[in-house]
Amino acid sequence: MPLLKINAEGPFLPPETRVRLRQALDATPKGAPVVICIHGYKFSPQIAAHDPHDHILALDPGLNSRKVLSWPRALGFGTGTAQEGLCIALGWEARGTIWQAYDMARQTGEALARLIWKMDRPVQLIGHSLGARVILSALPRLPADTVQRAILLAGAEFRSAALHALESEAGRTVEILNVTSRENRIYDLMVEMALRPDHGASRTLGAGLGELRRNWCDLAIDKAQARATLARLGYAVPAPDRRVCHWSPYLREGLFDLYRVALRAPERLPLALLQDGLQPAPSLAPPRSRWRAQESVASPLSFSRKASS
Repeated sequence: MPLLKINAEGPFLPPETRVRLRQALDATPKGAPVVICIHGYKFSPQIAAHDPHDHILALDPGLNSRKVLSWPRALGFGTGTAQEGLCIALGWEARGTIWQAYDMARQTGEALARLIWKMDRPVQLIGHSLGARVILSALPRLPADTVQRAILLAGAEFRSAALHALESEAGRTVEILNVTSRENRIYDLMVEMALRPDHGASRTLGAGLGELRRNWCDLAIDKAQARATLARLGYAVPAPDRRVCHWSPYLREGLFDLYRVALRAPERLPLALLQDGLQPAPSLAPPRSRWRAQESVASPLSFSRKASS
């Protein structure tokens, strides 16, 4: 079972999630990657024409659009091999006004945290647009080492929210790659003008984190220096061919080659390799590794790993 489809219901998950997830994990060899993919604004699992499970979260998308690209296949799922791992496609109600979707993304972050609490192993995350808010909203609700890596694509969220997440137990041990581009600047400006940050006024993630952290790397794919760094590491990414594009971080040729290795085999692409070519080396201590199978930090969601399994 390379792909498991789950739809959040606000901050909650469907009742059958525990059984379906357990079956999928039992069929997934230990050591094989588990990746959760989270879409952004304007998708709805309840509307066929906007169903993410027939679009970017599908192995074989049925919807016809220039923005359709199968994330699961691009990440190496659907090959039929035993070690391909498990891809979880998390759908959520992201239509309505931007204010409604922004609030729903926070609620979906709670659902994502509930899902990860049910896991028997660390996971990897990737999210686009408001999917980045879902990820960052989940981290403060999780214990250390439950999320190994997260990739944020043109994140529709504020850097203050990211800094808040990084101060949490899970935030101190996760590694985050924040992919930005000048092509998304108009969307960043709209977010800054329209939305109120949960954790204090700040720029959006399109401007980067604003400070150095050993477990955070800003990757501005519109910059020649960043593309040169990727080329030295073996990832050829062309220069942008549009002035405005919200979807460039996953549609640009060559980028999913990077994401696939970063999430499936993180040991082959240490975050420091990217940081060395993109930013000065910070002097902070590296993230701690404190994964404990039997001992877990109390969840702010008020339920334990045992109770949610």
